[in-house]
Amino acid sequence: MKSLYLLPLVLLLAGSSPAVAQDVRYNFDKQADFAGFKTYKWVVLKDAAKLNDLVDKQIKDAVDAELAKKGLTKSDADTADLYIGYQAGVSTEKQYTSFDTGWGYGPGWGSGWYGYGGGGMTMSSTTGTPSTIYVGQLALDMYQASAKSLVWRGMATKTLDPKAKPEKQQKNLAKAVAKMLKNYPPKKE
Repeated sequence: MKSLYLLPLVLLLAGSSPAVAQDVRYNFDKQADFAGFKTYKWVVLKDAAKLNDLVDKQIKDAVDAELAKKGLTKSDADTADLYIGYQAGVSTEKQYTSFDTGWGYGPGWGSGWYGYGGGGMTMSSTTGTPSTIYVGQLALDMYQASAKSLVWRGMATKTLDPKAKPEKQQKNLAKAVAKMLKNYPPKKE
């Protein structure tokens, strides 16, 4: 069961059905001076599920690319302005799709037409198929290093397609991270 939650996170925010968009949310400390943050260091969050090295690298590369566009520089020094960590997971949901196989005229056919009333010919049966939906979630936390306090948190959630090709998975991961960091740094009101 535990391995279900640690499916290769390359699936995270990967292939999708066209009807389901990425759900992205964020929150931040309104007192934090985001203009003062110039460097960041990756840290491992306590109690976060450990991912395989390939997926870990893909997530960090996607975040690094977006933060570079925002003017932040990655550092290995403990003196970085921000400490950044992530948590990721995959959960499952059950979906039941049903449809009616019935045919016929249905109840009341002919009623009101020339005085004819009554039922009609009907034959109906409902059938369906259960399916499993995979949902991936990525949460990115930014801590002000000097105060050791959380200043920004973004979260992306998406229905996954476990059959998507690696290129599609990587493209969707990058897209999700870009969308999550779209509002970083947050604008002052």
